[in-house]
Amino acid sequence: MSVWRIFGRVKNTFLILSAKINYYMEFSPTNPVIQRCMQGVEMEEIGQPDKAGTLFDAAWNAAENDFEKFTAAYYISRHQKVTEDQLKWLETTLRLGLKVNSVVIKSALPTVYAMIAVCYKVLGDPGNEQKYLALSAAAKKHPADKGPFYHGTRAALHVGDLLTPGGKSNYKQDLVMNHIYFTGVLGGAGFAASLAQGEGPEHVYVVEPTGDFENDPNVTDKKFPGNPTRSYRSSEPLKIIGEVDDFTRLTPAELRQWRERLAAGKGEIIN
Repeated sequence: MSVWRIFGRVKNTFLILSAKINYYMEFSPTNPVIQRCMQGVEMEEIGQPDKAGTLFDAAWNAAENDFEKFTAAYYISRHQKVTEDQLKWLETTLRLGLKVNSVVIKSALPTVYAMIAVCYKVLGDPGNEQKYLALSAAAKKHPADKGPFYHGTRAALHVGDLLTPGGKSNYKQDLVMNHIYFTGVLGGAGFAASLAQGEGPEHVYVVEPTGDFENDPNVTDKKFPGNPTRSYRSSEPLKIIGEVDDFTRLTPAELRQWRERLAAGKGEIIN
């Protein structure tokens, strides 16, 4: 076996171990706290705020680390009817977020700072309003995500292959995508692999962008603050540099539920 092949395997093993270590500090649709928050957002959308509030409180009570508490606190803050209460929970959100060295948290800080600024505006405190607006602007300049990056699919590919734009969307079969999508979250790539079209086995590849990339506008600052799924897109190819075998897969029941949700979706995909 060549030295470079051995090096490639060692590097791939390191990436897998790093992903496992960071799993509980990342956004994953299989995380019970994230699931409760997602369910709460769905309740808000169908006009059931009381049920949404109960789910957000349950997420807070179930949170076991600062990342999960940060996420739950954000939704509780957004659900408050009194500005002072909203500010209290936003300050809790910020305090928890600043304790976590995470790309996911950093992507959300501009939104959190901006929401705090709005609270101070409502409370008639222009000094703090301007302070947090400035912090929001500064937070947008955080360093770009350095990876590792992943792409989930059912296509059987090999190290060295290139993933290119032009494929059909997994969510709208008549839509040809102008970009190739990827993520910095292993669980998110596994989720995408499960939802990918086709009947073959799921694959999660470690990929390397060959050109510039940007936040996925379909998720950034939509239902969640910032870019919690670390979802990105590029008009340039992605190079496959490894494959991850140990990732969370959706159960058949979960897969069926998610495909039903996607089939009933009303949102448009920004292409």
